[in-house]
Amino acid sequence: MLRRSFIVGLVLACAASAAWAQEEEGQVNPNSLLSIPKYEQLYKVRVWRIIDLREKQNKGFFSRGNEITRLLIRAINSGELADIYKRDSLTEKFSKEEFNGNMVTQQGETFPNWEPGTDYYQGDPVTFNGKNYEAVVNSKGKNPATSPDDWQVTTRGQALKYEPNEIFRVTLMEDVIFDKRRSRLYYDMIAMKFEAFDQNTGTFKNLGWFKYKDLEKVFRNHPKDAVWFNRYNTAENKNYADAFLLRLFHGVIEKVENPDDDTIADTYRNNQRPYKEGVWAMEWEEMRLMEKEHNLWEY
Repeated sequence: MLRRSFIVGLVLACAASAAWAQEEEGQVNPNSLLSIPKYEQLYKVRVWRIIDLREKQNKGFFSRGNEITRLLIRAINSGELADIYKRDSLTEKFSKEEFNGNMVTQQGETFPNWEPGTDYYQGDPVTFNGKNYEAVVNSKGKNPATSPDDWQVTTRGQALKYEPNEIFRVTLMEDVIFDKRRSRLYYDMIAMKFEAFDQNTGTFKNLGWFKYKDLEKVFRNHPKDAVWFNRYNTAENKNYADAFLLRLFHGVIEKVENPDDDTIADTYRNNQRPYKEGVWAMEWEEMRLMEKEHNLWEY
């Protein structure tokens, strides 16, 4: 009888534990780095910040030859960073081929195929076996692949891709959470979007959204490459992941979650307010969040 009671009690305990684990899983954002359950959140608001990597305060992430975007591109091409999303909903994905297509800033030219009986003159471009060649001297009937004195491989006609230092605009999506159990405000970074400026259209081109959890793993896995550069004391250089956690960046608030999903600039534009008021409002929003934190502490 005691054994049967013990078994029944064990089954009930396991069932309760499974139910609690399932309920706990529903309380945590799966894309969250900090995993603060909903029942411990006294206050939460989602914000989007624009980080210009060219700014002095952000140059630590964008030092020449060691840009954060260089590490990002390398991780994508190696397959280490496989999930590239089209929007901040983090559902629909770009393929690796689509990402590389988005990286193209200038489409390539097509050159005529090399013909053995054609006269070619110095500087003439041709295509042979998938490669582009340029005539070094006047020639006829000489195979480009086997005549290095007459032909040279050229980059003419190849598509141009954005260089890492041309991808300087980052949008950071994060949840601002006041944890009522620990009485502390947290910035839970959810995702980042990287954009390059398109000279042809005069607008920024979306290269993809990335879960911050995935980026953080890449930063930790490459301590020699993911280096935030401290211009005042290189002994205090840090990993990108630590630099973001310490908030060693400057980002202007572009949007705070709202029913219309409008940016701050959209709200002022829709109300026919001057552009400068929209710019000021971004700074006011930062002050409002700081005041909210102060009021929560008072509470």
